[in-house]
Amino acid sequence: EIKFDLMACEIEGWDKTEYIRELQELLNSIETPKDQKINKMNQPTHIHLDFETFSSVDLTKSGVYAYTEAPDFEILLCSFSIDDAPVKVADFHANGVYYTLKEAFSNPEKYIFHAHNANFERQCLKAIGYDIPVDRFECSMVKCAYAGLPLGLDQVAKALNLDNKKDSKGRELIRFFTMPCKPTKANGMKTRNMPADYPEKYKQFAEYCRQDTAVEMELSKKLENFVIPAFERDMWVLDQKINDKGVRADLRLTCNAIEIADDFAHNTKKRSTELTGLDNANSVPQLKKWVEEKIGEELEKLDKKQVSELLDNSDCGDEVREVLENRQALGKTSIKKYQAIVNAINDDGRVRGLFQHYGANRTGRWAGRIVQLQNLPRNKFGGLNLDLARNAVYNNAPDLLELMFKESILNILSQLIRTAFIPADDHTFVISDFSAIEARVTAWLAGEQWRLDVFNSHGKIYEASASRMFHIPIEEITKGSVYRDKGKVAELALGYQGGVGALIQMGGADMGLSEAEMKNIVTVWRKASPNIVKMWSDIEEAAINSVTNKTTSKTHGLSFIWLKDSNALAIELPSGRRLHYQSAEVRDGKFGAQLIYKGLDATKTWGTVETYGGKLTENIVQAIARDLLVNAMLLADKSGESIVMHVHDEMIIEANSDRADEVLSKLEKIMSQRPTWAKDIPLKGDGFITNYYKKD
Repeated sequence: EIKFDLMACEIEGWDKTEYIRELQELLNSIETPKDQKINKMNQPTHIHLDFETFSSVDLTKSGVYAYTEAPDFEILLCSFSIDDAPVKVADFHANGVYYTLKEAFSNPEKYIFHAHNANFERQCLKAIGYDIPVDRFECSMVKCAYAGLPLGLDQVAKALNLDNKKDSKGRELIRFFTMPCKPTKANGMKTRNMPADYPEKYKQFAEYCRQDTAVEMELSKKLENFVIPAFERDMWVLDQKINDKGVRADLRLTCNAIEIADDFAHNTKKRSTELTGLDNANSVPQLKKWVEEKIGEELEKLDKKQVSELLDNSDCGDEVREVLENRQALGKTSIKKYQAIVNAINDDGRVRGLFQHYGANRTGRWAGRIVQLQNLPRNKFGGLNLDLARNAVYNNAPDLLELMFKESILNILSQLIRTAFIPADDHTFVISDFSAIEARVTAWLAGEQWRLDVFNSHGKIYEASASRMFHIPIEEITKGSVYRDKGKVAELALGYQGGVGALIQMGGADMGLSEAEMKNIVTVWRKASPNIVKMWSDIEEAAINSVTNKTTSKTHGLSFIWLKDSNALAIELPSGRRLHYQSAEVRDGKFGAQLIYKGLDATKTWGTVETYGGKLTENIVQAIARDLLVNAMLLADKSGESIVMHVHDEMIIEANSDRADEVLSKLEKIMSQRPTWAKDIPLKGDGFITNYYKKD
């Protein structure tokens, strides 16, 4: 049955001749042999989509959930292709949802929708009344992450040198039509540029929208050989479910924290102005000159490191010390996360869209979004003190904070950020994480038996490491012991071929260790863990062999596979997931043959990245640890528990308060459960129950 509606054609603004031509093509296709036609009818229709939208909410600050919740949100344009047909653009702003798309959105079980960052299109559709299940979407951004490519459509198009590329003029058009404009006399005090007022510019915008779908389609074809494992697809669906549910925020605590921080900043700046007499005591050039005059020496710069050194090492005088301490206190950027919570909070009091699936494409770990949960300051004071500090902020009592704690108010507020997330009424948080997961995975991969024995018994790896390094009975190494501290810093710093620099970064110098002592720690740690040291070189050798000889190499349960079609090195993990290193090559390096590849460097720019055995080991270990968390998350979700957050190696479940103990027991068992691909790895889950998010 074919429905032919010329009136609908006119309303949609389509050319009748074009419409009839497409109808004729459809009629001709009916002559397909019966068996082929039945097969085609059983296949879903694939639609590639891209939206251009308007909202008065800032998408970059608030995320898509708050963005689409705004009363003035609307879809302006939709570019689309049905089963790889030429891309068309529908003007939703002028004509509403195009007839063919309305049918697809209303009956999603017949379709697969493709988009780059599909969550955006999914939330846009939900906002206009089409709640399409996640499993009807395919996301090319997830494919990019899996393939070790940049996530942004523009950046990946350039990295792969696609024929289709995003229009560089698009940014200006996006700002013009999709964001509010500043009212001026010249523009008649309007707050928005309406499409009808700028028809030629709007046509350019429609072409920009069309081009985005063309780029996404070419990208999807380019990535067809990068097949995402079934469990990874399941994890993306669960990730979207977690982002959709969100987590409740304590708005009273959050707003009070912002007010206290603002008052503190105002008073501190005022005090520094009084002490210095400067027009702007927050100006680095002005303050630097003032400090130089006071201490009688010239400074190269006045950055965070220099301020710390002046406070630690010089008798700079009370005035200079107070001003520098004020500057140090005001540099606490983490408190901006409170404002990020306010920006993103939805009408129901929950914050959504906090997790970017596969945000770290070297390992597949998540990246934080909006509030950046993966980068929260630790609670340095716990128990009763944490409750007291939180209650003081909740009751807007900064004087009480100053009375109870010697720390800067901004330091205290920084440590309380994670406590701003709370469970729903009559619910509680059940939190569990993997104990020393990276050390366990490293020992398991390397076959370092004494470490496996530790993890299969008492689990005290810092003490056991120190005992083996310094030949002291483990019973004599207690908490607070200098040997335990050395064992801890060694374990945290040296597992991935780190040396003295890694020890310094992990706080070795702050512990009072000299360079000679740190060199000795590196030596004795490596001597105590020979299988791990050997694994670094085995992994590097396997990777270099695969790239050099265009072959597959295997070591430590890992496969290093050369992908001829994409000139990429793939490392297949025990789970079956692969890590991809694009355009991998071997060249002469400082220490012999060195592996290089194309990836995002430290500045997030696509370019050449060097790697080595220890770094590859780090990627592999963190990726396996991540897959173990994925396994636990999928099990927890399948068992009916509601995951609202996950940070690094921990999972946070929102449970009915009367089931808290039951859920904790279940969660600890789930996190200790070994997947089939790692039957002998020593896992342990440790958990606790809390009325707000915190570290145990």
